[in-house]
Amino acid sequence: MFDFRPILFVNGALLTTLAVSMTIPALVDLAVDNPDWEVFAMASAFTLFVGVMLMLTNRVRFGALSIRQAFVMTTSAWVVLPAFAALPLAFADLQLSYTDAFFEAMSGITTTGSTVLVGLDFAPPGILLWRSLLQWLGGVGIIVMAVSILPMLQVGGMQLFRMEFAERMEKALPRAAQIGAWIAIIYLGLTLICAGLYDLAGMSAFDAINHAMTTVATGGYSTYDRSMGLFGSLWVDLIATVFMILGSLPFLLYLQALRGQPNALISDSQVRWFFGFLGTAAVTATAYLYFGLDRTLLEALRGSAFNITSIMTGTGYATEDFGQWGAFAPPLFFLLMFIGGCAGSTTCGIKVFRFQVLYATARVQMKRLLQPNGVFIAYYNRKPIPEAVEESVMSFFFLFMMIFALIAVGLGMLGLDFITATSGAATALANVGPGLGPVIGPAGNFATLPDAAKWLLSLAMLLGRLEIFTVLVLLAPGFWRQ
Repeated sequence: MFDFRPILFVNGALLTTLAVSMTIPALVDLAVDNPDWEVFAMASAFTLFVGVMLMLTNRVRFGALSIRQAFVMTTSAWVVLPAFAALPLAFADLQLSYTDAFFEAMSGITTTGSTVLVGLDFAPPGILLWRSLLQWLGGVGIIVMAVSILPMLQVGGMQLFRMEFAERMEKALPRAAQIGAWIAIIYLGLTLICAGLYDLAGMSAFDAINHAMTTVATGGYSTYDRSMGLFGSLWVDLIATVFMILGSLPFLLYLQALRGQPNALISDSQVRWFFGFLGTAAVTATAYLYFGLDRTLLEALRGSAFNITSIMTGTGYATEDFGQWGAFAPPLFFLLMFIGGCAGSTTCGIKVFRFQVLYATARVQMKRLLQPNGVFIAYYNRKPIPEAVEESVMSFFFLFMMIFALIAVGLGMLGLDFITATSGAATALANVGPGLGPVIGPAGNFATLPDAAKWLLSLAMLLGRLEIFTVLVLLAPGFWRQ
């Protein structure tokens, strides 16, 4: 019989952590005499009660989770947490329905960055801080999940990193159990450095802290409707671009660098491919803005570097409405939505390593067509790619595109126009944030969409964040019959 007790215990522990986190915006609202502190306090008390009850009623001596328990625990945690995180948003003075609140919370925890809130410039500080905290907690949760859980579950080719992560942890740390703590320390350190630099660049302390959390988490929530465009600062844009990139690189490589291997980042092929994608797109967009729209070279480079980085890394910040760049911009940004960053980072999307595996596999196939009797092997980071990884990656691509098409069709059936439906499906499944067009583009938001569309997009965010297979496997009858 399937034992749910370890899963409920872990969910209880996570809810308890979430309840403690709610006290931070409660204290901020209390300090500025905003009545929403009571909402946060009551939501925290209720969440704490449920979390502690789950822990107390499911205390059982258990060892390592089974594969099936790990699948259920991962998916259930990323559904339960936004369900409770939505409570302060639903009961605060924001005029949000629970559908809107859940959408906002799911977008925050999955670090997507899509929003239904209008008038952020006048929103209570507690609400703004809560949105940023959700993305920050979701970002570190994604890293730990990518390093420890997804390789074990062999999701979408992530088993490629199982042995690699194990080897690196043994070399970097005396005990592998310390990996989560070290990642959290590095994550916190980057956030504090980013906040300090934002403060030096002219942001207020509150804005600096909020934007630092959502920059390193590559989430994209801002404290203003105009996002980063409000500041109009070259230094702010530069700091944001650098830390969006830092959040998109494998955090395990930072640990290696700190432990005496400074060349770890440079020698990793996934990192080099990431910069190849990013550099090519940025140079292309810069040339288009410079020659096609008659901008100065500095303006073209600044606008393209920031917005290209924001969309490709799935952050979702915007300094301007790139929908006004002309016919060239929509297809470019649409394609960039799917790429994402590196495995083991805060980003989502398809991820660079899967493009590497597909390229290596296609290259080998071409060689076999030219030399049928030859023996050719696909490599990743100078190591042979197991056949199971190739099959897993190709399956992921197929499911990703199929689910994208189904969600886009579903949104179209709900009355959304073509650009809104297709870009909405892409931005939700790739956890990017803004879509394309006047409705959900960088100058709009998701508030006007029907409730059914918001629930469908919330499902897409969950699927994208958990690498699709983690959720879909629960729908297979054979999973529960074992």
